Amino acid sequence: MLLCVYALMLCVLPAKLVLRGIPLDLAPTMLFGLGIGVIWFCAQQVDTLGAAKGRNIVRTALFCYAVTQLLTYGAATYSGLPADELKATDRTLITLVSVIAVGLAAVDGLRTRQGVERVLRYMVVGAAFMSFVGILQSRLGYDLTDLLTLPGLRSVSTEETILERSMFRRPSGTAGHPIEYGVMCAFTVPLALYFAFRANRRKEPRQWVWWLCFVVISGGIMFSLSRSAILGAAVAGLVLFYSWSWRVRVRMAVAAGVFLVVMRILVPGLVGTLIALFSNFGQDNSIKGRLVDYAPTSLRIERYPWLGHGVGTNLPLKYGWLDNQYLMTLLDNGIVGLVALVAVFLSGVYAALRVRSLTDDPELRDLAMTLVACLAVPTVAAITFDMLAYAMITGLVFLTVGACGALLRHQRDPAVPARDEGSSVRIET
Repeated sequence: MLLCVYALMLCVLPAKLVLRGIPLDLAPTMLFGLGIGVIWFCAQQVDTLGAAKGRNIVRTALFCYAVTQLLTYGAATYSGLPADELKATDRTLITLVSVIAVGLAAVDGLRTRQGVERVLRYMVVGAAFMSFVGILQSRLGYDLTDLLTLPGLRSVSTEETILERSMFRRPSGTAGHPIEYGVMCAFTVPLALYFAFRANRRKEPRQWVWWLCFVVISGGIMFSLSRSAILGAAVAGLVLFYSWSWRVRVRMAVAAGVFLVVMRILVPGLVGTLIALFSNFGQDNSIKGRLVDYAPTSLRIERYPWLGHGVGTNLPLKYGWLDNQYLMTLLDNGIVGLVALVAVFLSGVYAALRVRSLTDDPELRDLAMTLVACLAVPTVAAITFDMLAYAMITGLVFLTVGACGALLRHQRDPAVPARDEGSSVRIET
């Protein structure tokens, strides 16, 4: 249940809210993730709490990534950093340790397929809420997250949560930026579709709930007016298209066409604006600005090629925006850190594909391919989006990678001791 609560907190609590009374700007989800990490560590010290032991490719990849963060942090602080960059690297390290801990807890704590699916369902519900808030923001022009402030939290956002592109408002929902909002929707829409299909096959009485989540999240992708979101959703669609039968392919192609027509009727000009984002690619000032930033960045990378300058030290107001996570990681974390980050993505994809190859269960095969489609979104979107600068999408990505590792562990060793099923301290129950 802890991981389910974590997934909901990421999506429901506005990203701009942090804990009051703490010098560092720490989101409540960071603290909650660290708490999950403490529970995971304690569970690993004994054999009576049901935590899984032993090797797992995702577990290894997360551990290696954690080591690179500590190496970079040690090297950066040893050589000395300005006060503003030191504060930023402290906060970033805490964030990354938190999401890594959540990923490890998912790998070793989700001992059953039902536990994995439960967490994924909470992710879909949370993403649907976030998307719905964003759609209302776009139509009303009012930041609804001002109504979600809780005691003990304060807002640190100095930027507008509702931006503009062409004649439309670009909402952030509960995310930190419209791009993160769009990528979040693209990341979770394959899961919403999976649960909708499964509910339809099983003739569940409330299958309309999952179809509603799918439609709302799909609408969020459109309203975000984000190239990163559209590109990520397209790649996820290609992955799913490969795994579907021709009957499903035709049905989904028709449904996509109907959806675009309905959106064009309900929101005139929206579809055309999305098409213009790519047809005017060469003339877009935002694209030109990103390319201009690459030259000075390469000079800074040459100074610290292996371990980087320090995680989180590339402050936008000081050095400029860099909307490329791979380039950002190379700058902040060096070649070693970039290899480790890519390994985390690939470990999750490998684990899901391995599960698909080991089972004949059609639903589990669909789930595995759905997870591959989900992870394809941040893998591609990271080219045009500094993903690790945003806690919401980062947390869900690491949680999903951990879920892939948990599925692989369960598939290879499906037997779970009876005492685990009833334990009140298991991370997913």
